[in-house]
Formats: sequence, C-alpha cells, structure tokens
Amino acid sequence: MKRRTPAYINILIVLGLLLVVFYMFSQTSDFLTSKFFIGTALISIIVVFIQTAIGDLIENEKFKKLTDTEKATYLAEKKVPYFQYLWNGAFKSQSEKEEKDILIDHGFDGIMELDNQLPKWWLGLFYFGVAYCVLYISSYFLTDFANPIKEYDQEYKEQIASVEEYMKTVPQATIETAKFSEDNVEEGRVIFETNCVTCHAAEGKGGIGPNLTDNFWINQPEKTLFKTIFYMVENGSTNNPTMQAWGKNGVLTGNDIEKVAAYVYHINQEKAPITQAQGGAAPQGTQPNWEKAAE
Repeated sequence: MKRRTPAYINILIVLGLLLVVFYMFSQTSDFLTSKFFIGTALISIIVVFIQTAIGDLIENEKFKKLTDTEKATYLAEKKVPYFQYLWNGAFKSQSEKEEKDILIDHGFDGIMELDNQLPKWWLGLFYFGVAYCVLYISSYFLTDFANPIKEYDQEYKEQIASVEEYMKTVPQATIETAKFSEDNVEEGRVIFETNCVTCHAAEGKGGIGPNLTDNFWINQPEKTLFKTIFYMVENGSTNNPTMQAWGKNGVLTGNDIEKVAAYVYHINQEKAPITQAQGGAAPQGTQPNWEKAAE
C-alpha cells in the first residue's frame, strides 16, 4: 500500500494552480481580493479535506487486509517525514524479487532489461506541462493573455499616462532658465515640423511667415537670439497675430518651446541661410547685433 500525499501539500498545489489560472485570465493581481477567487479557494480547500477524509476511509479498509509484516512496514514508512520519504524513494534500490517481477523476457549480451516505471517527479512535470499548455492555449485564444498586440496597446497606454503624469510635475523651462543644447535640436525639429511649417515652410526657409535662416528679424525683444526665439514662440508677435502665443495658449510647454527654439537657433546659426535663389523668402526686418555670451 502506497503512502498518500498529505492534505497540506495538496492544498498548496491547488492554491498554486488557482493563482496561475486566475492570473492568466485576469492579467493583474487584483483577483486576489475578489470574492470569486476567495470563494473558489475556500471551496477547493474543503474539497481537498473531503478527498482526504474519503482517502483515509479507503486506506483504513486496505490496511485491515494487510499481513502483520506489511502493516509493520507501512507504519514504519509513515513515521518517516514525507519529504524524506520522497527523497528515499527517488534513490531506492530494488530488491531481487522486485527485479524479477519487472524483468523483461529478452536481453542482449547478458544485460537485463527491467520494465521500470518512469520517476514520479518526471511524470508529474510532464502532466503539469501538458495541462499548462492546454490552459495557456485556451487563455491565449479566449482572453487577452499573452496577446502581443493587446499587451503592446496596454503598455503603450500606461506609458503615455505615466509621461503625462510626469509632465504635470516636471519643472518647465522659462525664458530665464532656457538654454541652447544640441541634444534638443532633433526633438525641436519634430515639434517645428508639426506646428510651424505651415507658415515658415520646411527647414524654416519662410513662406507666409518670415525666413528663419537669415540674419534679419522683425521682432527683437531680447538681447540674445536664442531667448528672442523662445520669447516669440511663448508670447507670439504683436506685429502679426498669425504668429500665435504657443506657450501662453497652452499648445506647447516650456520644455517644448526650449526644444523648438534650439532647432530654430540651429538652422539660423549653424547652417547656411536659405537664400531667395534657393527658394527662401525675402529678408524681413533688420539685422540685429546679438549678444553671444548668454546663448
């Protein structure tokens, strides 16, 4: 008569399986506090206790049919801690009688072949793998679990939400703190192409709005070029209402303005101007004498 698995181990196995199943179908740990999960767990524990009680009754009936020797052997085995029992069973050697019982009636070169059973730990892992595979495939097709597109959409929404939350608290650049940085040029280009090309055309060569690549400026509110650009994007132009106050209107944040100002500064100071012959707009305004130190 084989020794049975203790009830507490069965309970741990059942609870572990329930955790895996519920997580695969819910995708969050919120199910831990749900009434449905708690109720299922309690019912499962009760079922394990019922199964254990029935097993005890069957075991008692089988025990009565054993010989005195078999009873003594079984009782001695039950005194061994369960995990020690499993360990001993994994490395137990077979007796000659047991070998004769499982000896296969053929051999080669004097080598005997025994019809040994596969190790229980191996069979357990195999059946668990098969069950998990069925569960995984079912949850993949019936729920959002492991669906790469839906997972991407969910993570994308979470990242956007975290960025928006971060932007609410991150310090924004002001005309006093803003500084030119090469690191902002590329992001500034993207912002410029999204919001400014309608009037200033691609690469700032001008159209409805003035050419931003030459050294002629209609508005010169600040002593430096970079801060003048920042001021104009933030506050707009008093000379031309078409140039709206992107910052004060809430369209661009202070950090966005700092980036787009870096791009305009870059195409004005670090690249050759786009002349009329090259498709640029005619100069407007006057040539300023910008201060360089504070750029």
